[in-house]
Amino acid sequence: MNTVTIRLLATELNLSIGTVSKALKDSYEISGETKERVLALAKKLHYTPNPYASSLRRKKSNTIAVVIPEVADSFFSQAIKGIEEIAQQKGYHVLIYLTYESAEKEKKILEECKNGRVDGVLLSVSSTSCSTESIEELQAADVPVIFFDRALDSIQSARVRTNDLECGFLATQHLLDQGCRRIAFLSISQQLDINVNRLNGYKAALAASQQVAQQSRVVSCTNQEEENSAVLSALMKGPQRPDGVIASVEKLITPFYLVCAELGITMPGDVKLIGFSNLSTAPVLNPALTTITQPAFAMGKKAATVLFDALGKQNYQWQDEDIVLPSELHCRLSTGLVTMHV
Repeated sequence: MNTVTIRLLATELNLSIGTVSKALKDSYEISGETKERVLALAKKLHYTPNPYASSLRRKKSNTIAVVIPEVADSFFSQAIKGIEEIAQQKGYHVLIYLTYESAEKEKKILEECKNGRVDGVLLSVSSTSCSTESIEELQAADVPVIFFDRALDSIQSARVRTNDLECGFLATQHLLDQGCRRIAFLSISQQLDINVNRLNGYKAALAASQQVAQQSRVVSCTNQEEENSAVLSALMKGPQRPDGVIASVEKLITPFYLVCAELGITMPGDVKLIGFSNLSTAPVLNPALTTITQPAFAMGKKAATVLFDALGKQNYQWQDEDIVLPSELHCRLSTGLVTMHV
């Protein structure tokens, strides 16, 4: 006879794993009607909690997992420093897992985290991530999952991030103020929340200035450097070459500089560039790069603090919470201005 799991109950009832888990724990967040449905099916199928899993959760590993897409991005390396500072204060070890922007790898990592190896998870999702199942199963196993920077809004949890819609608007408005009228947005993913919000901010700024966000100026890039170089080269050779460009993520900045150098395109004379980046070398690039900079270290510290608060509570009930930290606009020569901070 197959073991009856929370996942099976959720499938049979067409509910999320998190909802079923909360219903079984008599959470105040779940309606009486839903609790009755869950308990009735659990009784009918002779569901019993997994005692081995329960015993694992009672044993503390004094370790947390940090699951991120990459470490080459300067944002994540700075965020890890903030996380480790708080973890050391709490006497915890930190395991770093890299998904390399793979949803499948992310799923396997999160499944590993259920085995009692870690007490909690700090997660910045991959650009291809869309399934919530692995995260809900962790929550059902009483492993808190806190998002930072990149999140899935469909999951009930705390999210520590910046206001990416506002930042997308700010970046676009800055280029408009510098006289740009053909502004291209370099997009990395159609589903990643930071990209969607930054793109919406870009469109809102163009609409507010009566500039139409033409589809041809939203440029779809990938996680492959060679592909991005080809896409950017075609963009800058095209008949409607942009006079302003927004790099929505850091990995698109270097390819853009290289393409411009190869084609003899000057910044800020021929095109102005602003990038979402925490690069420490931004001021010494040629030309110095105008950036929207996130408080990566502070974000790591805050996310870790929220996670340890959750670990310190018995029968922790995860709740939706958006913690928004401010970003900064650093104006430099790539958009025609000397250094200033906004």
